[in-house]
Amino acid sequence: MTASRLSIFPLTGAILFPGLQLPLHIFEPRYRAMIGDALARERLIGMIQPMDQAEGADLYKVGCIGKIEDVETSEDGRYNVVLVGVSRFRVLRELEVTTPFRQVQAELFDEPKDEYLTLGERAGFEHEARLFADSQGYAIDWDSVAQLDDEMLINGVSQIAPFDAAAKQALLEARTLRERCDVLVSLLEFFAKGDPDESTVTLQ
Repeated sequence: MTASRLSIFPLTGAILFPGLQLPLHIFEPRYRAMIGDALARERLIGMIQPMDQAEGADLYKVGCIGKIEDVETSEDGRYNVVLVGVSRFRVLRELEVTTPFRQVQAELFDEPKDEYLTLGERAGFEHEARLFADSQGYAIDWDSVAQLDDEMLINGVSQIAPFDAAAKQALLEARTLRERCDVLVSLLEFFAKGDPDESTVTLQ
């Protein structure tokens, strides 16, 4: 692992995985300043969840660096950007800064390469995903799903699933793809059997 100074965007419910994309609409002045600063440097920002909605709230310890791949600027200074995940990171400490946006000293993960599920694990996940989709009334192109590799499938669902902040954080922090798959299957199973009017689920 290597240490790095990161400008961060704390956003509840938003997680990013290496290799995946995350579109963002940036309108607050402090985060517009952060994007402008990133564009003048290495185009990198750290996506991380705060532990609550209060201003300056403590942060979860793990986030993901995103590189700005696409950017559009409106006449009033707002940005539409697309981040591509680079690497997860662990917060070592928050820095005292004069910028309007927060910065941290972070340790980058050595991300595992070429992770795979067993056929049984893949089948078990797809079974629970179908039950979840049926319970929520989602129309899914399962033929397209079958073409995704294990990492893209599990991380992609983890990133977009409508779980609460703690559950999404647990998915992000899972050490291996198999561990993430196990957590995701448990969440999908719970959600599919729960109250269909509920929009979030908490991982105990």
